[in-house]
Amino acid sequence: MAAMRMEQGEADLVTPGEKLGDATVLIAGKGAYLSPNGRTIHASLTGLRVLTPPPSGSSDQRSIVDVVGHRSHGPVPEPGSIVVVRVTKVMARMASADIMCVGSKAVKEKFTGIIRQQDVRATEIDKVDMYLSFRPGDIVRALVLSLGDARAYHLSTARNELGVISAQSISGGVMVPISWTEMQCPLTGQIEHRKVAKVPPKSEVKDE
Repeated sequence: MAAMRMEQGEADLVTPGEKLGDATVLIAGKGAYLSPNGRTIHASLTGLRVLTPPPSGSSDQRSIVDVVGHRSHGPVPEPGSIVVVRVTKVMARMASADIMCVGSKAVKEKFTGIIRQQDVRATEIDKVDMYLSFRPGDIVRALVLSLGDARAYHLSTARNELGVISAQSISGGVMVPISWTEMQCPLTGQIEHRKVAKVPPKSEVKDE
């Protein structure tokens, strides 16, 4: 029935993560994304599902599916986006966080993300200790992997430039990174463990 309504040009209200259709017959447009398995297309925001037929003469006969926001909203995280988050809770196998920015733009709606143990870093994944990687209140730069089942985005810090970019020490000082895995409090000299994001000096940045 949903397919029939779409073919007739009627719009359906959808929510983030909801399946919009199969990639065999649809192309993901604005407000939509292709699932990691490459087979289904899902909504990345709340709004109306709108179908646009393929251009006449196009070799690709799939229609384009867009999700048009039903109200004004700011940027929305999508798979592949770089986001800045604030860690709210750290557990043995994951950390929860509130998404603050998508790229350089602040979000206007509440989006939640989780960083799973296997997504903290690219090497020695089985040795990752979440409590030595993040703490509540840390500001973290991360990559959006996908929209998880619980309406929480799956995030990754498994790149050199991803990880903690700002953190307060137990004493309240803003810590300074001293290695890939450590930050130091300027007030007490105490060292705390983190998954630190490396920001290369401008002199090291080269165009590929």
